[in-house]
Amino acid sequence: MNNALHKKAPGYFLWLLFTLLVFSSLIKLGVWQSQRAEEKEQRLTRISQYQLQDARSLNQVLALGQQGLDINDMPVLLDGQFEENALFFLDNQIDNGRLGYRVYQVFLSGQAALLVNLGWVPGSVDRRLLPRIKPISGAYSLKGNVRKLEPGVMLMEQQLPSRLLPKDEWPLRVQQIEPEKFSPLIAHQLLPFVVYLDKNEAIGYKKNWQAVVMPPQKHRAYAFQWFSLAVAFLVLMVWASLHHNKQSKK
Repeated sequence: MNNALHKKAPGYFLWLLFTLLVFSSLIKLGVWQSQRAEEKEQRLTRISQYQLQDARSLNQVLALGQQGLDINDMPVLLDGQFEENALFFLDNQIDNGRLGYRVYQVFLSGQAALLVNLGWVPGSVDRRLLPRIKPISGAYSLKGNVRKLEPGVMLMEQQLPSRLLPKDEWPLRVQQIEPEKFSPLIAHQLLPFVVYLDKNEAIGYKKNWQAVVMPPQKHRAYAFQWFSLAVAFLVLMVWASLHHNKQSKK
């Protein structure tokens, strides 16, 4: 009997390890979705509170950030002027099934430089052609919202020049917004966030952005699916084990 158990042990422990790994992975995915739902709810609550407040100046927002406060989504007032040549086209941006670009332009406010999201423009079928839009020039007082940058999924690192770009090399098509890599191109140190123009601002293009694309309810639905899969998988493996033991006894 001990010999039979000894022969059975390696296979049994491999099966047990496989069961625990899959079950724990499914639970982990469910927990992650639940956490994302909580984060989205907190962000939506914060945005609702900001809508009741007056926008702050850029210097005030920067001071709050230095104090350790979360400035994401905070309304901000910008006073300054656009850097006329520093225009970036963020690639692969979809609007109602149509491929296009998000347009970012450098804005200078006092000693600070930052990227302003001007909106979405359609792209050409010919990938060699960029949208023909004229960079904005002149001084402006603008209202928008701070947006912290979330790293996107990239198959390979974005390669950019490490020198000041001459006028004839603008605008620049990019795969991801990376202020630290853009700074050498314009001879200004960019702030580590961008500002999305308020939808009521007259300048810019199609302002189709949403602060929260996937609502908390959808994350919770995904969490329920993962937890349900975990329970179903565990029940299936327990049943398979019992069935196997019965067959072995026979």
